[in-house]
Amino acid sequence: MIITDTHTHLYSEAFDEDRHAMIHRAIEQNVTRFFIPAIDSTYTKSMLQLEADFPDHIFLMMGLHPTHVKENYKDELEHVEEMLTKRKFYAVGEIGIDLYWDKSTLQIQREAFRHQIRLAKHHQLPIVIHCRDAFDEIFEVLETEKSDDLFGIFHCFTGNLEQAKRAISYNMKLGIGGVVTFKNGQIDQFINQIDLQHIVLETDSPYLAPKPYRGKRNESVYIIKVLEKLSELYGLPQEKIAEITTQNSRSIFNI
Repeated sequence: MIITDTHTHLYSEAFDEDRHAMIHRAIEQNVTRFFIPAIDSTYTKSMLQLEADFPDHIFLMMGLHPTHVKENYKDELEHVEEMLTKRKFYAVGEIGIDLYWDKSTLQIQREAFRHQIRLAKHHQLPIVIHCRDAFDEIFEVLETEKSDDLFGIFHCFTGNLEQAKRAISYNMKLGIGGVVTFKNGQIDQFINQIDLQHIVLETDSPYLAPKPYRGKRNESVYIIKVLEKLSELYGLPQEKIAEITTQNSRSIFNI
């Protein structure tokens, strides 16, 4: 069984004390593919080092996270563009709009999101979307950019059934993580109405740890709790969920 974590910040400072041990714990439990989203240029060196340390397991993305779209965002976008030209990445992400922390940057967040979607199309790459308190704003951009070469993952999906179907209509898979195990997460109430071909697994570690680890540091091995929950909700063996979701990740990331 191969389990794929399509979204994990393994370079995070939260793992500085035990990064390699934590990754090995996951690999020992068949979590062997880790897709690493970018935040901003300050993490690029750490991401490249991760890849060097685990070349058979680590797959990097490049992008500017919406909460890091600040006054210098044009410089950051230049860095993204330069890195995409220099070497292989598997997606442009994570990108999108976040109105939870700062609504005042909406205009430049929207601009950065649109710019990076077009970069992804240029490089024939998927996008990985971050959306927080911004479904309408995200869908507005996707509607104007929709095309056959727009595809990717709606990371950490926490919307309702209607929003799930709309995200899928833009060629997006739904990234399902620890929230599906939460009592008040709500997506567990409808996710089995979504065909598994539209689902990928993720942790977003070190954030959003699933039950029974909620509130603690998340790590990639905890994706097994997400797998167990989906197995219960879909009435399918864990091996089958892992097989389908890993295949979905292969079709998105082309590896």
